Amino acid sequence: MLGSFLLPLAYVRGDAYIQAITLASDPLSSTFAALADPTRRAILGRLAEEGEANVTELAEPFPITVQAVSQHLKVLEQAGLITRGRRAQLRPSRLEGAALRDAAEWLAKYRHFWDGSFDQLDARLRRRD
Repeated sequence: MLGSFLLPLAYVRGDAYIQAITLASDPLSSTFAALADPTRRAILGRLAEEGEANVTELAEPFPITVQAVSQHLKVLEQAGLITRGRRAQLRPSRLEGAALRDAAEWLAKYRHFWDGSFDQLDARLRRRD
């Protein structure tokens, strides 16, 4: 399974890591692989708050190059998390909710596991008091 190949490549910077993510076997795997990076999650957060932004605007708060942010945008786009338009020479990016919705729906199937764990922890703490 491809997921086993992503872990060792997670520490590789550059094209090898980008290519590993884009080769994910299904859309959900691509979504989670793209979300695994904190910079990409921060980019999605900014797009959720601001609507759309170009690569230069998105790169402002990060201590990385515009080219590196562009690579992150490529991964997000290939995972279906963003779309990139074309307006003159600018390519504004915008958040796409479908892939996030699919990931949230998949996670929701397991919610009873963590809710049950919290309920058990709460019961234990109450017994201690």
